[in-house]
Amino acid sequence: MASSKEYLDFILDQLSGLDGVSYRAMMGEYILYFRGRIPGGIYDDRFLVKPVPAALALLPDAEREIPYDGGKEMLLVDNVDDRFFLQELLEAMYDELPAPKRRKR
Repeated sequence: MASSKEYLDFILDQLSGLDGVSYRAMMGEYILYFRGRIPGGIYDDRFLVKPVPAALALLPDAEREIPYDGGKEMLLVDNVDDRFFLQELLEAMYDELPAPKRRKR
């Protein structure tokens, strides 16, 4: 099942207090970017984030879910109605996310 644009718009609205949030559509799902880094995405209308230490600390009881067949385990963010928590989560995760790889020319 692909994610709905409405769910993406809801999550983007919840994150609207942060600068540098964007997304890219990918095979019916949405990859989220925060200041050029990827904290997670929208998969089957679920907001999933990478299990970096900051995310694990803020989401200690989060369910671990697979975003797509063959994907790595991610954390399910089920408290999507709390915009301040979502913004705090992405801010906390930022320094622990891998920097974008430079493309070779």
